[in-house]
Amino acid sequence: MPTPPRTPRPRSPARPVPVRRRRRRRPRWGMRMATALSVAVLAAGGIGHAVVTGLDTGITRVDPFKDMKNRPQAGHGMNVLVVGTDGRDRITPEERAKYRLGGAPCHCTDTVMLVHISEDRERASVVSLPRDSYAEMPEHTDLNSGRKHRAHPVKLNAAYAEGGPALTVRTVESMTGVKIDHYLEVDFTSFMKTVDAVGGVQICTTRAVKDPYTGLDLAAGTHELDGGQALQYVRSRHIDGAADIGRMQRQQRFLAALIERTTSGGVLLNPVRFREVATTMLSSVRADEDFGTDQLLALAKAMHGFTPASSEFVSVPIGDMSFPVKGIGSTVKWDAAKAQKLFQALREDRPLAPQKAASPSKAPKTAVVDVPPRTIRVQVYNGTRTDGLGRKVDDALRAGGFDTTRTPMTGAGREHARTVIEYDPRWDRSAKSLAAALPGAELRAVAGRGGTLRVTVGGDYRGVRGVRAEDAGRGGPFEAVTGDQVVCP
Repeated sequence: MPTPPRTPRPRSPARPVPVRRRRRRRPRWGMRMATALSVAVLAAGGIGHAVVTGLDTGITRVDPFKDMKNRPQAGHGMNVLVVGTDGRDRITPEERAKYRLGGAPCHCTDTVMLVHISEDRERASVVSLPRDSYAEMPEHTDLNSGRKHRAHPVKLNAAYAEGGPALTVRTVESMTGVKIDHYLEVDFTSFMKTVDAVGGVQICTTRAVKDPYTGLDLAAGTHELDGGQALQYVRSRHIDGAADIGRMQRQQRFLAALIERTTSGGVLLNPVRFREVATTMLSSVRADEDFGTDQLLALAKAMHGFTPASSEFVSVPIGDMSFPVKGIGSTVKWDAAKAQKLFQALREDRPLAPQKAASPSKAPKTAVVDVPPRTIRVQVYNGTRTDGLGRKVDDALRAGGFDTTRTPMTGAGREHARTVIEYDPRWDRSAKSLAAALPGAELRAVAGRGGTLRVTVGGDYRGVRGVRAEDAGRGGPFEAVTGDQVVCP
């Protein structure tokens, strides 16, 4: 694909739309991104212009780049600022009660994501920016009072409240040094309708998650979430001590699940169904003036074959989670040095996640577990008459990341028909994680067993299944993870 000229936004007729990056990004947790992916896959499959023509007519236009000066220099690839607002004007009373959406909206951004689409259209990098990030707001005129303000410190989400999309873009560009090419925004209602339109999303959790503030209440396991439940999932920040960091990671897992549902579901194979879904997705979006059907088609043709493995997620590096600011309160202070390296990588169009030796599409799927395998100590016993089976299982578990003793032993007594895992009740979470790697194994609590789990291999042994802890795939200098590493196995 020819390199697009990198000048200010693609307004000029001399700059054809197809060459300028256009990654359809899902505001609110990246909803817009999944729409673009849907369009991309469908168009690349031969559906073409007839299906997508007119889909952009329902988009409300804003001009977040008006009169902007002294902007960062354009880099390679395309950058989309995706924001989710707390707008709830169209929420029904029943939905307000069911999904805990009461109270007055703050007219601020509840979620901020910077989405980078690589110049070759083969990678989407999503950087989550904490809404409470310490920010230096540029000089501006308050949209509500009309008063002119000098530059002053704020929390990032206040930029939208004081100056709308334009001030939000200016603030993010000032903080990151990354030039924004497109702006996409969605509210609570849009989010819920979009999730319902694609048939919901599948989310896996290794343990029960409950947030009394949003009403989220999920048992451990796999769940199909509708729009309202998905909104609870991505809004929850009172599940554990991780607060906003944990919430951003859940938003990233949700987005990866949405991409998988959109790109692999039957909706992409049915033009009529696709148009219905896309129309719902785009009907209440607010976007910049240069985003339209032609951009969607150009991006679609370039992004043929995009999958969850093509996406990567990272949160901006944090230096201080509770940085006090007079008159503002506690803010999230970025790690300046690490953040600078992260945004430099975006400008230079470099991957954020560690490169894999094997193709993700060919890698075996793994089960998500609660406890990292490397922290689980295992002693293997051969409970069969098959010579060398104990060593084989010990090697397989160690290769899967478990901390085995490397000294398998022979089990006492008669031959075991079934594999048994004996564990101290205090290490029950570790036992369940190990059992996920040995499908069909019987769990047997033994008081006083200690921290080493005992596996007696039975005749039903059929191999070790790969397992990983939630977000265990995060790595590299930016602790990034790819979409295929966080979706349900």
